[in-house]
Amino acid sequence: MADKKSVKTAEKTDEKVKVVKTDKASKSDKTEKSAKSGKKAAAKPASKTNKVLKYFRDLRSESKKVVWPSRKTVVTNTGVVLVTMVVTGLGVFGMDSLFAYLFKLMLEMVK
Repeated sequence: MADKKSVKTAEKTDEKVKVVKTDKASKSDKTEKSAKSGKKAAAKPASKTNKVLKYFRDLRSESKKVVWPSRKTVVTNTGVVLVTMVVTGLGVFGMDSLFAYLFKLMLEMVK
């Protein structure tokens, strides 16, 4: 893929071709030196400002993708949640009352 890029720049100007070639030569010199010494070439860490800018660019693009529900949908879903909470609460209350009653009966049998 780097070759395609260098071909494109070769068509534009001769100076860019020289820059690309010198960059490739310097990179290959570094890898040869590291290969000879037996050490891996350290990868250049990305700057923190680039990471922060990328984060905010991604945040902006993702927030544009958000589809907000209509008011009717929100009201309907809220109603469903409230009814479910009430039914679950009544079920837990009923089971608790039943177990408390059974526990009292067991204690009376022991006495």
